[in-house]
Amino acid sequence: MTFSLDDLEARVAERAQASADVSWTAKLLAGGPARTAKKFGEEAVEFVIAVTEGEAEPIVSEAADVLYHLMVALKARQVPLSSVLAELERRTQQSGLAEKAARR
Repeated sequence: MTFSLDDLEARVAERAQASADVSWTAKLLAGGPARTAKKFGEEAVEFVIAVTEGEAEPIVSEAADVLYHLMVALKARQVPLSSVLAELERRTQQSGLAEKAARR
């Protein structure tokens, strides 16, 4: 499988151009950033529940929902995935404990 987060970002951008009558992505985006954030939060909670319950199939399904809704929320604020990845790369230059301590 070669599907990537870049592919997902492109699909979200493509579906954002469709009518909200035929595209869930467009419908979410039409509700504004607050709507996308709320939906992301709902999916994140469902993911947490799946992880605590421990069955792999629901974890995979909910993780996919989280990633999709994260991409939609980023699109709502015009934040490219590349910016998020650049921040992750920057953070790998020091240990997580050192990075967390530097936030204080």
